[in-house]
Amino acid sequence: MKLFLFLFSLLLVVSLPLVGIFLAGKPLADYLEFPPLTQYVRHADFSYVVFCLLALVVIAATVPFIVRIFSFRKKSPLRSSTIFSHHFPLWGWLSILSCIFFWSLAWTRFEWFSFLQPYTFSPIWISYIAVVNAATFARQGRCMMTEHTGYFLSLFPASAVFWWYFEYLNRFVQNWHYIGAEIFSTTEYVVFATLCFSTVLPAVLCTCEFLETFPSLTAGLGNFFRLKLAGSKASAAIVLILSCASLAGIGIYPDYLFQFLWLSPLLIISSVQIITGRNSIFSPVEKGDWSRIILLALSALICGFFWEMWNYHSLPKWAYSVPFVNRFRVFEMPLIGYAGYLPFGIECAVIGGILYEILFDAGIIRRAPPATQIRNPVSRGLIRRGGKS
Repeated sequence: MKLFLFLFSLLLVVSLPLVGIFLAGKPLADYLEFPPLTQYVRHADFSYVVFCLLALVVIAATVPFIVRIFSFRKKSPLRSSTIFSHHFPLWGWLSILSCIFFWSLAWTRFEWFSFLQPYTFSPIWISYIAVVNAATFARQGRCMMTEHTGYFLSLFPASAVFWWYFEYLNRFVQNWHYIGAEIFSTTEYVVFATLCFSTVLPAVLCTCEFLETFPSLTAGLGNFFRLKLAGSKASAAIVLILSCASLAGIGIYPDYLFQFLWLSPLLIISSVQIITGRNSIFSPVEKGDWSRIILLALSALICGFFWEMWNYHSLPKWAYSVPFVNRFRVFEMPLIGYAGYLPFGIECAVIGGILYEILFDAGIIRRAPPATQIRNPVSRGLIRRGGKS
């Protein structure tokens, strides 16, 4: 049943954009070009009206949580604690040096290093992932990399597939493109891109694990407003229909539906889970617990900042062409574009949870003892203690 639901959701999120452009009579070949170098989508010019409207939506969605956290902390201040209660491991220090080393090479143009210049992105992010795990270890004496090594390593190939999917969706909206990718052959492009994409899930989920060690970040969000519709099958059915329609339409109306590249896959998978009576990532918000949702969104935003920063002077690099809001850039990313990282973090956890269940059902990894287990990872995050995977 779990495998069937996963395959059904996968069929929807992959096929719908192609179905949309096929029904619209557009040539399929344009959207299946590989490597994806052709620019065939002409985007709308910048619009202050649209920019302001989207900014208001982002503000309305985030400010209540920020106000809740600070008001709760003011009423019930948390006791301060030391930054690190355990030693910062040696491999963490080495990872910091590695990150600085590859960062400096990525942003310079030494002739003696030119043949390796395009391959600095992956080492930077592998170093970042190790540093975040080291910081988590220093905070609580354990981290995903050392405590659940099997699951941690499985995130890398899953991440590569995960981000290749978003590269596929980008063919329908062309919100980003790569500068310098033309130097690669098709085989080189696949290998280089896959290595880069493999770091996405570990980066976001390990960052989230680190943020979880700071209770003040989600003060008051464990008992906030209840969104009872989050578990309603009727509501889920409506959301599923609208999300499917939006995903099918991204190639037909890319200027108006590009936001659903990030929203629709998350909503489709979550809706299918709810309709079939399973927990979804949004199940806790029925009881007013928004902690996990906010930490995941914040984790992706933090990673997004570093992605955009390290990309800025690198080569190859990516650049953006986003309709209506393509101004006020922070690095290459238009300011309003950072909002896309918020649902993306939640999406990472959904895939991480599905991966965990698949590996557990296959007997590849085992659960932690019940007394120390944090329920279903799809709805509550990763295991925090117990037996190693």
